[in-house]
Amino acid sequence: MSMAISFMVNGQARVHHGDPRLSLLDVLRTGLRLTGTKDVCREGFCGACTVMIDGQAVPACLRPVGVLVVAEITTIEGMASPDGLNPVQQAFVDHDVVQCGMCFPGMVISVTDLLNRNPDPTRAQVKAALSGNQCRCTGYERVVDAVMSLTSAGTAADNGAGQP
Repeated sequence: MSMAISFMVNGQARVHHGDPRLSLLDVLRTGLRLTGTKDVCREGFCGACTVMIDGQAVPACLRPVGVLVVAEITTIEGMASPDGLNPVQQAFVDHDVVQCGMCFPGMVISVTDLLNRNPDPTRAQVKAALSGNQCRCTGYERVVDAVMSLTSAGTAADNGAGQP
């Protein structure tokens, strides 16, 4: 079975000519050579393949490409601009979050999704948003600290507001 499936990836029109049952993960990595989306568990458990589909964080391994006709997909490659990293990526760098790099793309997407929906989350909300992203290299405190630095609570703490 072969179909032509049109969708947008990182703002560019793309067409997949092939099996509509193929996962978005396979199409991104193999067909489009966008390898920032990581292939780890293929069961939607680890979060390494998380991408934005129509503005919502979704594991790419669980989405057959055939259901994505006219969808807008953003991968980690589409998160930065020509001017530099997006704020989440920069916060991760500033807080020395990245280690092996397998979970990093999915975490950036998940956190960006959270901040798009709630620009001022609590620590508990950040932890909940990251609950689908598994990391074997580090604890999550630096990740949460990086995200909190982008919120009004984190900005106030960085500026010494409320400090004795």
